[in-house]
Amino acid sequence: MSRLVGALVLGALSLVLAAGPAQAARIKDLATLQGVRSNQLVGYGLVVGLDGTGDQTTQTPFTTQSLMSMLSNLGINVPPGTRLQLKNVAAVMVTASLPAFAQPGQQLDITVSSMGNAKSLRGGTLLLTPLKGLDGQVYAMGQGNLSVGGAGASAAGSRAQINHLSAGRIPGGATVEREVATPFADDSMLRLELTTADFSTARAVVEAINKFFGSSVARALDGRVIELASPGTPNSRVTFMSQIEDIEVNGSRAPARVVINARTGSVVMNQSVRLSPVAVAHGNLSVTVSTTPQVSQPAPFGAGQTVVTERADIEIRQGGGPIMHLDGGAQLSEVVKALNMLGATPQDLISILQALKTAGALTADLEII
Repeated sequence: MSRLVGALVLGALSLVLAAGPAQAARIKDLATLQGVRSNQLVGYGLVVGLDGTGDQTTQTPFTTQSLMSMLSNLGINVPPGTRLQLKNVAAVMVTASLPAFAQPGQQLDITVSSMGNAKSLRGGTLLLTPLKGLDGQVYAMGQGNLSVGGAGASAAGSRAQINHLSAGRIPGGATVEREVATPFADDSMLRLELTTADFSTARAVVEAINKFFGSSVARALDGRVIELASPGTPNSRVTFMSQIEDIEVNGSRAPARVVINARTGSVVMNQSVRLSPVAVAHGNLSVTVSTTPQVSQPAPFGAGQTVVTERADIEIRQGGGPIMHLDGGAQLSEVVKALNMLGATPQDLISILQALKTAGALTADLEII
């Protein structure tokens, strides 16, 4: 079995190598402050001013109902039973993210997405739309002209389109009307939350903080949460957190993990993966079916007819699968080198990794996405 297929496996298979010792990282890259986060907002509104590309109101009655309700609030009463035939209006959902410490008057970017059968939102204007949080309270109001990154045209049954026309953005299209209270200004104790729960990292963060301040400022509550004794005034807390965020921590190695994407044949390993000495035999089975057309003619002056028949040849071949001995690898590069010796295709390598894990020769968690 050729060992030159290592280049083939590395070319067709994505092996992301991260060898070497764990690098120092800032605390701001490892943890976030508990209670200081963004909040999702959502609202329902109408986009007007479309060039005949709006909702077909016979199929989306909620668009007509929304428009009549809006007109009623503006003092315009539509006679009962009136069937509005609209082409320039579309019902949309508006979404935004309210960042931490957002204050009334601050502007937010919003995303507007069609929820009916509008062909395009290009050139439309979003009417005043309340954006609500999970508690049902209005935290922002959105309005403005949409920016749609696509373009399209249709004529005589043909249609051409570039990018997506059913969604757009309004930079600074929402104004914050209500702030969200955070524990940062009130609590004497602040808590850091690690993005990934790990006892070794939590211990390293606590040691780095206490070493920087020269006292027992931090203590770990578990593998994710670290409690901080913060100063009494908000200004002092800001300085305190800015110092903590810039502290560098020599984090521990991440748990050994192999991520497999069976759809694309990608395999990603981190630096903690280990391979014990093992013997592997892997063979390929291929089935080839070929058909050859044949013409069958009757005898001269016979009563038969000329017909075309097919002859099928089936061939089964099984590739050689000699037993290969793979030495145990202490470094990720050695693990990759050992696997490349098998000369397997990307899909075969996925099966081999699963078998190595079952046999206990691969020290890593397999995650299939």
